[in-house]
Amino acid sequence: MGKLELQRCVLGTVFTNCYLVKNKETGELLIIDPADAPDKIFRKVSEMNGTPVGILLTHGHFDHILAVDAVKEKYGLKVYACEQEQEMLRDPSLNISRNCSIKPDVLLKDLDVFEAAGFSIQMLHTPGHTPGSCCYYLKDEGVLFSGDTLFLCSVGRTDLPGGSTAEIVRSLHRLLESLPDDTEVYPGHDDSTTIGYEKRYNPFV
Repeated sequence: MGKLELQRCVLGTVFTNCYLVKNKETGELLIIDPADAPDKIFRKVSEMNGTPVGILLTHGHFDHILAVDAVKEKYGLKVYACEQEQEMLRDPSLNISRNCSIKPDVLLKDLDVFEAAGFSIQMLHTPGHTPGSCCYYLKDEGVLFSGDTLFLCSVGRTDLPGGSTAEIVRSLHRLLESLPDDTEVYPGHDDSTTIGYEKRYNPFV
C-alpha cells in the first residue's frame, strides 16, 4: 500500500466497516463512512496519531452516516459524496434513520479525481444499492473502497429505496472490467477481497 496506513472500525447494529486511511508521510487521515459510535472513531484517530482532513461517504444509508455530524464538528472536516446521493443523505425517510440529515460539502461527479490527505482519489459512481452509491479508488495505492456495491463474493442489497439489481450488476461488471486484478477491495461490511478474486468467484458476474 505504499504510504497508506489502514485501520478498520466495525460499528453499529449491522456491523458496518468504517475505515481510517492515514498518509504515513504527512500524518493526514481520511475517515470513510463514519457509521456510528463517534467516541470509538475518536479513539482510533488518537491511536493512529493522525490528523483528520476529510470524510468520504460511499452512500447515504443510516448505517454509514450516523456519526458524520459529530466527527465533522470535532475535526472541522469537509464531507465528500456522489452528487446523485444528495436526496438520500438529506431525507431520513430514504436513508432509514429517524432524524439524520447530511449535506455534503463536496459533491463529486463520476470519474472525478481529487486530492485529499496527500492521496489522488477517483470517485466511481456505482449505482444499484442506492442511486448515488460510489466507490473510491486510490490507484497509486492499489486500493478500492467499495461501500455496499461490492462485497466478498456478493453485492449489496437492492430491495431498499432507490435500489436496482440491474444497476448493481452493471456497476459490478464495470469495476471488475476496469480495475487491475490485484486491487485490494475494502467493502462496507465483512471482509476484504480483491478484484481478481471476485472475477473468479463472485456469483453475480
